[in-house]
Amino acid sequence: MRGLEQIPWLYDACCALVECFGLGRWRRWLVEGAAGRTLDVGCGTGRNLPLYAAGVRVIGLDPARDALLAARRRAPGVPLVQGDAQALPFRDAAFDTVVSGLAFCSVPDPARGLAEVKRVLRPGGALRMLEHVRATGGLKARVQDRWQPLWTRLSGGCHWNRETERSVEAAGFRIEAGTRRAKGDMRRFVARPG
Repeated sequence: MRGLEQIPWLYDACCALVECFGLGRWRRWLVEGAAGRTLDVGCGTGRNLPLYAAGVRVIGLDPARDALLAARRRAPGVPLVQGDAQALPFRDAAFDTVVSGLAFCSVPDPARGLAEVKRVLRPGGALRMLEHVRATGGLKARVQDRWQPLWTRLSGGCHWNRETERSVEAAGFRIEAGTRRAKGDMRRFVARPG
């Protein structure tokens, strides 16, 4: 069964709606701080790609061919690579910045993917991340946990109850406290290899 993430027109429509309610500002923040050679890991249909500043040399990576075709239409001049976050097809220390916008919820093994991100970041490089995470206790967290298997199947791979910040820190990154923002179950932050 194909999920929401594998149907580019449906995914784009859902994202456009959510962006009207605040996600658009967070998406702009995500790319505004990117500098130098930048990897947009899990670029999907390319919603971030037109937002990068002119001096940023961005490469988009996504496992889904259909999503990359949509990204190509959205950002024709950006190099796109079909690949897996868990086995990035780039040399060590190749990027100044890695951007991940709503992608690591769908990486099957986030620890492996984050190890790959750390590998391709140059020393002092930055991981800029925007992700939805497990709610902090209460009814919403219980609902996320209870319905996780069904949601993952319907969405095409999303795990809406991951504790991404803990995973990032466990992978050897240090989250810069001044960059961390939380709103409900959404998080955004900059992390650097520790």
